[in-house]
Amino acid sequence: MSTLEPLKTMAEPWDDRQTAAVRAFAPAVATPIVPSGSIAGRSLTAVVAIMTFLAALTSGAVMLVAGAASDWQSEVGREVTIQVRPVSGRDIEADVRAAIAVARAAPGIADVRAYTSDESAKLIEPWLGSGLVLGDLPIPRMIVVKLVNGTVPDFPALRSTLAAQVPSASLDDHRGWIDRMRTMADTAVIGGLAILGLVLAVTVLSVTFATRGAMATNRVIIEVLHYVGATDGFVASQFQRHFLILGLRGGAIGGGAAIVLFGVLEATSAWLTGTAGGDEAAALFGSFSVGVSGYLVILSQVVLMAVVTAVASRHTVSRTLESIE
Repeated sequence: MSTLEPLKTMAEPWDDRQTAAVRAFAPAVATPIVPSGSIAGRSLTAVVAIMTFLAALTSGAVMLVAGAASDWQSEVGREVTIQVRPVSGRDIEADVRAAIAVARAAPGIADVRAYTSDESAKLIEPWLGSGLVLGDLPIPRMIVVKLVNGTVPDFPALRSTLAAQVPSASLDDHRGWIDRMRTMADTAVIGGLAILGLVLAVTVLSVTFATRGAMATNRVIIEVLHYVGATDGFVASQFQRHFLILGLRGGAIGGGAAIVLFGVLEATSAWLTGTAGGDEAAALFGSFSVGVSGYLVILSQVVLMAVVTAVASRHTVSRTLESIE
């Protein structure tokens, strides 16, 4: 038998005295359908905070990787290199001078600089070690060619001229490295979007289970509200407001923790600037600052998590109420 059967057996409608009596004993402040300080509510707040923190970390990491890859592409794309190999029967110094002349004569070239023998030898020290006698090794000579900003020289023509005048020289425009860095950045973005999708899915499932639990706990109250004339939209709006507040609270905690973390990383990076470790980290990973746009993305994720929490709760309540006779 339904819990509302005793109420349904009341034959006489309420008169003014009964209404006044109910109002007299009613609390002055309206009590929400779902208690705000329940254990389930605190647990859901913690889940939303963790999910928001993970989403913010993922977004920040993707932005850092994409920014570093963009800086690398910009830096590598501003210059090309010419490699002059030592060949038996040819004067490598003459070949270097000829290659420099060919490069300077090409349009779109801003500057040409040839590495000395000692500088070329130092380029391979990280792999062979220092203190070795490298004079007997056929170490090629490197020529760095800087390009004019905004221009793309005719590399095929430059290659043809080098091949005709300096057979031992080869041109590398670093397009392979640029393509690899672009692929790496695109992969990082796709992976980040996939992780964000998983985070949202976990959040929706958590909110769904929490909403069903809250409705099961307050089923009698919901039935009473239905009996006195409350619509499904009113009941759903009460749950939506409750879970929206939980989502905002959890999102603010998780997003705030992520903002603090990125702020600490940015301050640490600035403090280490000029040191050997700091310069190496900056060369490999770029700046650890996500910038204003990164912090705005984190704030938008806080709002997004709250909206997702509220919408998932309302959808669950509406579907559940439809099944209640």
